[in-house]
Amino acid sequence: MTVGNIHSLESFGSVDGPGVRYVIFMQGCRMRCQYCHNPDTWKLTGGEQYDPEQLLKKALRYRTYWGDEGGITVSGGEALLQIDFVTELFKLAKEQGVNTCLDTAAGPYDDSNPEFMAKFDELMKYTDLVMLDIKHIDSEAHKKLTGIGNEQILKCAQHIDECGVKMWIRHVLVPTINDSDDLLMRLKDFIATLKNVERVEVLPYHILGIFKWAALKIPYRLEGIEPPTQESLKHAKEILEYKK
Repeated sequence: MTVGNIHSLESFGSVDGPGVRYVIFMQGCRMRCQYCHNPDTWKLTGGEQYDPEQLLKKALRYRTYWGDEGGITVSGGEALLQIDFVTELFKLAKEQGVNTCLDTAAGPYDDSNPEFMAKFDELMKYTDLVMLDIKHIDSEAHKKLTGIGNEQILKCAQHIDECGVKMWIRHVLVPTINDSDDLLMRLKDFIATLKNVERVEVLPYHILGIFKWAALKIPYRLEGIEPPTQESLKHAKEILEYKK
């Protein structure tokens, strides 16, 4: 059985999918987002190890709180770096009738890798919802912001859509980086090509995790950029946000 490296667990998540969620934060991420509020998840090793049965059993203790909409959400770090573990966990969860949600930035997605694509399609069979973080619609700017371009991430969105899996798109609004009307409209136009997007959420950039960068002795490259004003956030939401 596959073992997963888990960074942390949250028993009563309320912002990580529908309803009350048991949230599993996986250890490891290869993207280097300049505004990441959990740089302590970047390291690929470490954390606490669980096998899927152990972790599901731990989560099920809280099932009475989930109601009709809740369930488990696997987040990160980047969950797709441990795709075998997540697939096993979700398969066991679906056998128990548990709603499953994958929260991903899709950094590891690679449509030129048949082995990965086979694993991804298998994971989608047991996934009720994907929360996909699109950080920037322009690929060069995305690379500057995160360390990688966005071509594969946008292809991932299209593939999830083709699989018929429901999606929520999330977009962190960073002043001077991705908040122009032109960029927001380009993102809106891309999202409009997808059939199974149920919700688009605009999240404000914040600096609540900046102390972690200091503790890890990593230079914080967005120093001086303030969170968006309520007016700019409202404007972006008017362009992008909707619920089916």
